[in-house]
Formats: sequence, structure tokens, C-alpha cells
Amino acid sequence: MAHMKRKAYEESLEALQDELIDLQRWVSSNGKRIAIVFEGRDAAGKGGVIKAIEAPLNDRLVRRVALPKPTERQQGQWYFQRYIEHLPAAGEIVLFDRSWYNRAGVEHVMGFCTDAQYRQFLLDCPEFERLVTRDGLILLKYWLAVDQAEQEQRFAERASDPRKRWKLSPVDVKARADYAKYGQSRDAMLEATHARQAPWFVVDFNDQRRGRLNLIAHLLKQLPAREPAPPAFDLPKLAGKPQRERVPKKYLIRETY
Repeated sequence: MAHMKRKAYEESLEALQDELIDLQRWVSSNGKRIAIVFEGRDAAGKGGVIKAIEAPLNDRLVRRVALPKPTERQQGQWYFQRYIEHLPAAGEIVLFDRSWYNRAGVEHVMGFCTDAQYRQFLLDCPEFERLVTRDGLILLKYWLAVDQAEQEQRFAERASDPRKRWKLSPVDVKARADYAKYGQSRDAMLEATHARQAPWFVVDFNDQRRGRLNLIAHLLKQLPAREPAPPAFDLPKLAGKPQRERVPKKYLIRETY
């Protein structure tokens, strides 16, 4: 299937983003707490779909969480501890750009955790998610799927483009040889942690534009409630003519464009 054209993508995205705004009003008005986990292979497109979701929304109520490598102190904590403080409060939506599922993915495949820690995670994770969802958290989990040939093309683009090279980490490069192992780890993770109160959904991201639209449309169906927009109103007229912004010239930058 040919990749989706930009114009068709942007038109469809605009309509979905209007619905996201209505959804955000519902979340805020009703004090809902929503956490959405985005997992997937390197270069699958997690950052792009999160940007598409958060772009039209109020960044005081919607935030992205992308945690760095744990500190030495955090390594000595209960594994889920550093993620708990980032869960949403009432009226908030949190988008996890990778999450506690690092342990079932990169940590397990790359040997950053022990086999015992990995097995314990698969046992503990459903219990952890059962606790937070029982308390009212709405938790949705998405896996972004991409074929190895498409992933390699994206890696090559990042390697050749100075503006994208920062996206390519040493771990990404090393992990290229473990495509099949990552797939096996993913399957074990899905089997162990899929639950009615915290379901997994897999989205084809070989075409990132189409993948973003499908994911957002699916997300909106999982959260069908909406809050209608407030009625439009007319701003009162200004008294007098609009004034110019006057500041001392010594503070003005020299214009380049």
C-alpha cells in the first residue's frame, strides 16, 4: 500500500484533533485521569504520534513523559516507583513515550536487567496496573509495529540527516541485530500483561501518517464521552483605537528577516 499523501493526512488529522479537544474538555470537567502508554520498536514513530495528539491540546492538562536512564538512586528503588509520580492527577492526560515496559523490552533484550528481575516484572506488572486502574485511572497501551526493512530505512535517514541524527542512539544501533528477539520479547509481554482494565492495542506504523490517524481514531473510540464546546461570544469593543506595543529601542533585537 502506498504511503498516505500529506494533504489527505492533514485534513483527516484536523478533524481528529477537533475531537481530541472535545475529549480534553470532558476529561477536565469530570476529573478523569488518563494514562496512555506508547511502546514499539526504535524508529516506529512514537514521538510523532504523541506530537500529533498533544499539538491542539492545553499543555497544562496534557503532558508527555519520556524518562531518561534511571539514576543510581532510582536503580535502588522499587521498579515502578519513579513512574508513579508521573501518573495523571484529576483532569489530566499523560502520554508515556516509553514506560515501565522498558523492563520487558530493551532492558530484557539488551541485558540491562537480570532474568529474575524480568520474570518478576511480568508477574508484578498486572498487579500494579490492577491497583492503579481500580483507583480510577484509565490506562490504554499501544504497541507501534514496523517491519525491519522500514525500520532500517528510517535508521538510514537519521544517520544521514544532521537534523535527525540525535534520534539515533548507540543502543538503537546495537539493537538492530536483535529484531527477532525484540519480537519474541514483545509477544511474551503482551501475553503476560494484556488485561480488560489495561488492554494492549497493536497499530501498523509502516506508514507513519496512516498509523497516527488509525491510532488517534481508535483512541477516541475507547473514550467515547465528549464535552461540547462552550457557546461562542462576542468580545466587547475596545475603548479608543488599538495601541501599539511601545518598548525602548535599546531592548529590540536587530531583525534578520
